[in-house]
Amino acid sequence: MTNIKIIQGDITKMKADAIVNAANNSLLGGGGVDGAIHAAAGPHLLEECMTLHGCHTGDAKITLGYDLPAKHVIHTVGPVYSGARSDDEMLEACYRNSLDVAKNADLHSIIFPAISTGAFGFPAKMAAQIAYKTITDWQKKNKTYKIQVALCAYDDKTYQLYKQIAA
Repeated sequence: MTNIKIIQGDITKMKADAIVNAANNSLLGGGGVDGAIHAAAGPHLLEECMTLHGCHTGDAKITLGYDLPAKHVIHTVGPVYSGARSDDEMLEACYRNSLDVAKNADLHSIIFPAISTGAFGFPAKMAAQIAYKTITDWQKKNKTYKIQVALCAYDDKTYQLYKQIAA
């Protein structure tokens, strides 16, 4: 049985052990979710991100949440969509590695945005299916680890897509 909550709203206003940032390779802020998280967290997030020396596509790194309601931010870099099979594999890695980082940090709640579906151009339906399957597979492999996972949609279209895939 899967346990993935589907929620809608502004991820920067949500309370959790961690929210996931759909970051770029520099981890120094950008547009969309990344820019919103950096703006809401305050300048200390950028300062800590500067010490991480970037992040490879598919990998994940953790920082404190600073001025966010979330205690931590897990930064992951999704693929820029090209249509190649490796895009799917990199997106899967984003979700899997973010969950591994959360588990290693003993966190018990995590909220994901729709990684790579904005400026990186990943088709929303395909990305949502990959997210749901990857999280479900991770939960099955980590049955004894209790973590509340949520997929957060910023807009109604993405929210309805998540609901449809979760049904």
